Formats: sequence, structure tokens, C-alpha cells
Amino acid sequence: MGTLVKIAVLFIISIFTFHSQAQESYSLTVKVEDADNNDGKMLIAVYDNASDFLDKTFKGTKSDISNNGCVVTFENIPEGTYAVSIFHDENDNGKLDSNFIGIPKEDYGCSNGATGFMGPPKWKDAKFELKSDKTITITL
Repeated sequence: MGTLVKIAVLFIISIFTFHSQAQESYSLTVKVEDADNNDGKMLIAVYDNASDFLDKTFKGTKSDISNNGCVVTFENIPEGTYAVSIFHDENDNGKLDSNFIGIPKEDYGCSNGATGFMGPPKWKDAKFELKSDKTITITL
């Protein structure tokens, strides 16, 4: 009888431990609209903190472009604060081309329509909370 009780207690503890460690995850769908053309690829990046914003992606992908836009979905993203940036890589060279003073030559955008003044957009302007499945639209 004592062994059966111990097994039952261990089983209950393991269930509660697993449940407390399991974190809700959601999908994030990003719709990109109004690209100038269907050339090249759209590069989409999700960031999960301010220090990595526009530098080190949490999740990222490339997408073909049709009808001057694209739609991508990121799965299994834990609840939290995120920001998204995209750029239209028209010449498909894998980087955001800029002119000699650093102004981008290819279209780009961020979540919440965040734009930079005399520099790139800021995390505080682009961030949003992910607490359920979410769709955001970024217009170029």
C-alpha cells in the first residue's frame, strides 16, 4: 500500500510540474502589402527583446512576393513582447541596400508602422504583446 501511495504522489507531482513548465505558444501571421513590384524576396524577422532588435532575430524567413505582397505565419511563439521588421530585397542579394550615406534604397517596414527619424525605428515604437494568435499588417 505504501508503494502505491508513493507512486500516486510522484505521478501527481510530475503532472503539476509538467503543466507549470508548459508555456502557451501562439501563431503570428505577418501580412505585407504595397510592395513596388514582385521582384526578389520579402525578408521578415521577429525580435523578442530590445537589445536584439534589428540585429539578432528570434525567428525569421524569406517569402516569395505575389500581388505586391506576401503572408507568412510563425508558429509556436511563446507569450511575450515582440517586434517585426521586414524589407523588400528587390535584387535578392540577402541584404538591405543603402546609398552612400546609409539611407535604405529598398522598401522596409516595422510592426505598428514604426519609423525612425534620422536612424532606424525604435523597439519601443515597434513592440507589441502576443497573448493569443495574432495577425499584423505592414504596409510598405
